Amino acid sequence: MILLFNKPFDVLTQFTDRNSETKRQTLSDFIDMPGYYAAGRLDKDSEGLLILTNNGKLQHKLSHPKYNKEKGYWVQLDGEISDEAILQLQQGVSLKDGLTKPAKARKIIQPKIWDRSPPIRVRQNIPTSWIELFISEGKNRQVRRMTAAVGFPTLRLIRFKIDQWQLKKLQPGEFIKIDHI
Repeated sequence: MILLFNKPFDVLTQFTDRNSETKRQTLSDFIDMPGYYAAGRLDKDSEGLLILTNNGKLQHKLSHPKYNKEKGYWVQLDGEISDEAILQLQQGVSLKDGLTKPAKARKIIQPKIWDRSPPIRVRQNIPTSWIELFISEGKNRQVRRMTAAVGFPTLRLIRFKIDQWQLKKLQPGEFIKIDHI
């Protein structure tokens, strides 16, 4: 059994906050179902689809990089992305920990999504742009590092797809249970 969860911005992808001095939101603020664990991670400052399961083998299959599960992201960028930057993303980007696999990348119009709280910073003279990016790796903060490496830092990152599963109409903080896979 799996849960599809739309993780809000500024929520930790764990059930407890190891730093007891701060009161940061965790998965337990939204999901009260013992025995479920996140299959993979999504950074605190990222939003979107997170899969949780009560099946250890499935959790491993969904989260381990050797299974190459494709993940799709909508990424808002600082600046108007160039065709050259898109091509770099498609060919693979050199990061400190090596070359990324080629990504599927294309420029898109802003998807129909919820407002983020707090909103992203806006600069008067610098436009933003959106891309849709598909990767099958899971390097730490990979999408953010890739877009920065091609000259367009990430302002907002929303994962909308993992393998066959998608956010669809789930709003931030909502989840659905799926009994069959």
